[in-house]
Amino acid sequence: MKKIGLVGFGCVGQGLYLLLSGAGYDNAVIKRIIVKNRDKTRIAPSEIIGYDIEELLEDPEIDIIVEAIDDAEWAYEVARKTLVSGKQFVTANKKLVASHLEELTALAKINNSIFRYEAAVCGAIPVVQTIDNYFAYEPIYNLRGIFNGTSNYILSKIFQEKLEYKLALKQAQDLGFAETDPTSDVGGYDAKYKLIILTLHSFGVYFKPDEVVNFGIEYLTADDIKFAQNKNLKIKLVPTVYQQDQKIAAFVIPEFVSSTDSLFNIEQEFNGVSVEAGFAGPQFLFGRGAGSFPTATAVLSDIQHVVDGRQYLYTKSKTPLERLDEKNIFLEIYVRYTEDAVKKIIPFESITEGLITPQSHQLVGYVSLKDLKNIAHLLKRERVSVIATGRRKVKAPSTKFGLVHALSEKA
Repeated sequence: MKKIGLVGFGCVGQGLYLLLSGAGYDNAVIKRIIVKNRDKTRIAPSEIIGYDIEELLEDPEIDIIVEAIDDAEWAYEVARKTLVSGKQFVTANKKLVASHLEELTALAKINNSIFRYEAAVCGAIPVVQTIDNYFAYEPIYNLRGIFNGTSNYILSKIFQEKLEYKLALKQAQDLGFAETDPTSDVGGYDAKYKLIILTLHSFGVYFKPDEVVNFGIEYLTADDIKFAQNKNLKIKLVPTVYQQDQKIAAFVIPEFVSSTDSLFNIEQEFNGVSVEAGFAGPQFLFGRGAGSFPTATAVLSDIQHVVDGRQYLYTKSKTPLERLDEKNIFLEIYVRYTEDAVKKIIPFESITEGLITPQSHQLVGYVSLKDLKNIAHLLKRERVSVIATGRRKVKAPSTKFGLVHALSEKA
């Protein structure tokens, strides 16, 4: 039987402890739990509680260290020390994995350690393992979805119950779906970390977080909701990575989705991942994206993979794709702003629709991904709503600016 050292005893850690205690699983057991807060009452026996990760690293009986904490800095320390020590490492921390993915996978290889992180992406949905294993030798053309349960819960409340954004956010916080500072969830950062992880397994490419532009839902207003509803659309926070001619691009932007879209009916805290594969065709994975037991189930799955000696294959990283030139990629976006000066900082290649009222300006048009990334901080500072329509174009390198050829358009 394998012995586990658990770091962190919050929502996920407690879920794993209860799962191991009651599921009849006998391949591994938690020997020691390391926490920071010495005063908090815990459901685990006090004799297995400790406060220094060195206890786990120095204990020859502990085979696997499982990290389940929110602090990405501390998690990074735990990850490095664990992999250098040659012990096996399982984590649920998506920011840790996305920020240090290339380094940690290299450390695991050098030290013959197994490094797994299924729980870091979409909770109970086995998407990392599925992409890494099932699609190991199959080209993927497009991967998109709903990766963040908090933002999806808020959007469900807005569209289904007609709540204002602030009230929907408060409900999410009251239920424990959103943190006191919800920026990572509603700002699209959490979804970006997950997209970066899936991009490695889907296309073999390592993106750093600052290389992927992200917009969130925090600036939505009634005008944006009305614009969508008038067209029988919903708004979802959609991370996307796609390839064209063996080159890829990635971004996280709220998107208008129609009733024909597989993401349209994904509601509340649920997640959904849409994969367009070269041979298998379109695939869709759906399930709970967060929560104590759903996430703990993913951790337990990784523990079993470690017990069986199964590392991720990383097949696609042997022949990684190149990146598309972002100055030649044009996304059709909707923007809503109140200050006339804002329009001057948005370098539209073309405008396809507009609605000007005394209260706000609403424009739809094409902007290059590179320009959108360059002005993202300005748009966020001015609290501009940015929503993609799902349509995009590419400009061939030899053409003049403005002669834009269709790459793909959502039906």
